[in-house]
Amino acid sequence: MAAPRSVYACDPGRSRGRLFAEPPSKTRSPFRRDCDRVIHSTAFRRLKYKTQVFVFHEGDHYRTRLTHSLEVAQIARALARQLGLDEDLTEALALAHDLGHPPFGHAGERALDSCLRAHGGFDHNAQTLRVVTSLEHRYPEFDGLNLTWETLEGIVKHNGPLTERSGKPAGHGIPAGISDYVATNDLELWSFASLEAQVAAIADDIAYDAHDIDDGLRAGLFTVDDLKIMPLTAQMIAAITGRYPDLDDDRRGAELVRELISYLIGAVLSEARGRLEASKPKSVDDVRHHGEALISFSPPVAQAEAGIKSFLKERMYRHSRVMGVMGDAEQIVFDLFAHYQKTPGDLPPEWLPPGCETESDTERARRIGNFIAGMTDRFALTEHQRLFDSTPDLR
Repeated sequence: MAAPRSVYACDPGRSRGRLFAEPPSKTRSPFRRDCDRVIHSTAFRRLKYKTQVFVFHEGDHYRTRLTHSLEVAQIARALARQLGLDEDLTEALALAHDLGHPPFGHAGERALDSCLRAHGGFDHNAQTLRVVTSLEHRYPEFDGLNLTWETLEGIVKHNGPLTERSGKPAGHGIPAGISDYVATNDLELWSFASLEAQVAAIADDIAYDAHDIDDGLRAGLFTVDDLKIMPLTAQMIAAITGRYPDLDDDRRGAELVRELISYLIGAVLSEARGRLEASKPKSVDDVRHHGEALISFSPPVAQAEAGIKSFLKERMYRHSRVMGVMGDAEQIVFDLFAHYQKTPGDLPPEWLPPGCETESDTERARRIGNFIAGMTDRFALTEHQRLFDSTPDLR
């Protein structure tokens, strides 16, 4: 059963609104409208052919950015429902969180960051903000999707606050694109995001821990028994074997993934309820000003979850089969960027706006970066085949 709406949930009736004023919907809350706009966006549909770990043509059953986003949304809604949060805002943030990812997953992001290093670098959260505030062209009165302040806040703070209260950058600084945008629409980068945004962020961790195990097993990069090296998964595997001693490995792996998702959701709920009871926030602003995240794993669970990530990094992300493909994928992005820099006329007409001949080097590089970031894996491959004599097979 769903919990009643909490006092610290984001209230759509008290949203800070949109940058461009619009009449309210007669049938949907502002946050439901945001979620629907994300679903109907071009960038969301393109996630179908963007890499999670395996390039799209390596198999029909591996996760893509689209199926990953759907799984994040399912987990995030489950958490929001139990905590009395706004499910529509939570879902909008979960579905939007990867809209800015370039082709070929983190390999594509590394390559674009290198290409744009002299022009502010590349960050996929900042690119998501660009997508929803300027790069989508679907409405007659504005560029972007004109999402509510609360959704934009959750997008840019996916990994937490970006500055200190004084405005001093935190961590690695404020990514290019976010710093420009907040000059016209202050997203209060110094504060924590809403609980809905924090839930979407931790659901992202839960989803890719679980489904990367599933995909790694399917790909034969490791076995169920290899996962016994970690105490948490070892206990789960032992319990599954006790209940189903004759179960085949495919079903053992699937049962493990289900058990892991359920366990991590329960662990987040337990820790969140404890922190909320201790801090007693009375509003969403109390959440933002609390000084630390209220949605988190407990230290022991965080340690176990970090162990899963470490295992996946060593046995999957750095596997020679994956590394070889991703190295070739990075080169495709490098090649495309260099070609468009040298021969900008090869860009599609809609990416050659009036006056582009006189733009600065940074403006040109950013325009090319935006074009490449929007590519799917298969479009990037097709474009490389069009422009170059030889293109890696990525298998």
